[in-house]
Formats: sequence, C-alpha cells, structure tokens
Amino acid sequence: MSDDLLQLIDLQKLTKWMDDQGLGSGEISAAKILSGGTQNILLSFDKGDRAFILRRPPPHPRSNSNNTMRREARMLSALKGTDVPHPELIAPCNDKSILGAAFYLMEPIAGFNATTELPNYHAGDPKVRREMGFSLVEGIASLGAIDYLAVGLEGFGKPDGFLERQVSRWRSQLDSYLEFSEWPGSSAINGIDTVAKWLVEKCPTSYEPGIIHGDYHLANVMFHYDSPKLAAIVDWELTTIGDPLLDLGWLIATWPGDNPTLTTSVTPWKGFPNIEALIEHYGLHSSRDLNNINWYGVLACYKLGIILEGTFARACAGKAPKETGDKLHATTLSLFNRALELIS
Repeated sequence: MSDDLLQLIDLQKLTKWMDDQGLGSGEISAAKILSGGTQNILLSFDKGDRAFILRRPPPHPRSNSNNTMRREARMLSALKGTDVPHPELIAPCNDKSILGAAFYLMEPIAGFNATTELPNYHAGDPKVRREMGFSLVEGIASLGAIDYLAVGLEGFGKPDGFLERQVSRWRSQLDSYLEFSEWPGSSAINGIDTVAKWLVEKCPTSYEPGIIHGDYHLANVMFHYDSPKLAAIVDWELTTIGDPLLDLGWLIATWPGDNPTLTTSVTPWKGFPNIEALIEHYGLHSSRDLNNINWYGVLACYKLGIILEGTFARACAGKAPKETGDKLHATTLSLFNRALELIS
C-alpha cells in the first residue's frame, strides 16, 4: 500500500515546486508514507539537511478534500506564535497541477501517539498518565481562548446560529445515507430520535464563538517523549469557528474510561483522570460556563455517531470494508447509548 500511495506524489514535481519556493536544497530522499489509504496521506522526507512532512488528500478524494487541505493550512498558519501545540506550517500549495491535489508542508513533530504505544516513561507511571489527561484538556482550553478574529480567521466559519443548526445539519447527513438501499436505516440506531429531540429542547441560548478542532480525542494528539505534555494537536480536518465547548464534549463522548471498545484507547489505562476530573480541570483553565457541559457531550455523541454510520452505510452497499463498517456501526450504537446515559 505504501508504494502505491507513494506513486500519488511525483517527487520530481515536488522537488521543482520546493526549489521555486526556496525550500530546502538538493534532491528529496528518505521518502516514506506515514499514513494513508482511505484517510489523508502523510509523507515524511528529507531535502538537503531539512526534514519535512507533506499532507494531501487520499487517493480517492472527497468532493471537499482540496478545500479541507486549504482550511487546515490556514488554521495552522493562524496558530503560529500561540501557546496551542500544533504542527508548524512550512508552506501550503493550492495549485492542484503540482501533485493532483492541494497539499501543504509542515515541520515533523517530535512526539508519539498514545493510542499506538506508550514509551516506558509514560507506561511505567500512572501519575504521568494522569498529567497526560490534564494536558489534553489544557490544549483545547488554550485553543478556545484564542481571539479568532485577531489571528486572521474572519469568515473561516459561520458562528451565528452554530448550535441551533447542529441537529438538523447532522440529521440531514444521516438521511443522505438512504442512497445506499442496503443500509438498514436510522431505525437501527437506538435513541436517535430521543437524543435529537432532547438536544433541540435543551440547546444553550448563547455562547462565545471561538476556534474548535472538531475531532478532539486521544488519537488526534501527540505527546512529548520525555514529559506528559502535548507535543501537538494534529488532524485539523474538521476545524471551524463555533462553540469551543464542543471539543470538551467530544472528549466526554469518546473518553474510553470503563468502555475501551467505545473508541481508540490507551494501554495501560490506569491513572488517566475520569471525565469529571477532566471537566473540572478545564474549568480551572477556561472562563467558559460549564453548567450545560453534558449537552455538548450528547451533541458530540450524536454528531460523531452519525459520521461513523456513514462508513457502515457504504459498507452495506459494498463500498467500504464490511469489517470496518460493522465495527464503526457498533461504535455508533455505543455513542448513542452514552448519549442516553448523559441525558438520564
């Protein structure tokens, strides 16, 4: 698979473009695919004595993939100089004629993904893992505190009516899966109507707009090798301007806790704070009102569950691997069960 993906990136064209931009010297070497397949592709490589990471859409891009790359690059550019740990943007390329899609270059991150494997320092001490959980919360507290207008993100999202339109927006997404006639439909998701009705009735009447990551969980951050602190928040595919409390809600929805099958988890788990402690810690680092935080957790369960159900619908139609579809459908059901628990 890596060799096939590497064919998507014309290294000669990339070299010429980088030369024109004054980026690095000499030929590209040590090119290696870090991730790809159905997800966005990450390529690490050296040029001269400098290391680079390239990010571009998957082999079969979605209709909005190029715009997503441009938005990610714009966000990383806006975060430069802030205290939010993030990959440092080197240069974006919106010209699809170079590699067939928009892409951008960023600095490599000296860190690790905790859902893959914990280094000995982190695996050997539950106190370190507790601090990892708190650092995770501090990351989104810092992100939500940024004045998005001051960093040049005017027009990046549509903050007016953001909360009010969430239920209908994602219900429309769920209904769109009906194009796959083999999908059993929304009736197979226990609580779908109950959760939607509750969200509409309990929707907060006001909020302070800010930057949201949009898919904030343990698999989308990297930690330093020698400390429990975040090295970088990664995968900014769903970033927008909205209510930053939704990122905390996303943690509530995806936090493994005593249900490691719900989402990607970390081994060993003992030591990580429970979700109540994470919420309390967020409150120490943010002035945002947390009285309705359960609502954001329920919304995150609703939104993420519907997103994951899309892969199941495609799998039912033979357009995605059945094993993957079945696994994500099970996660959707778990997310809606968690939403019902939060409501009760």
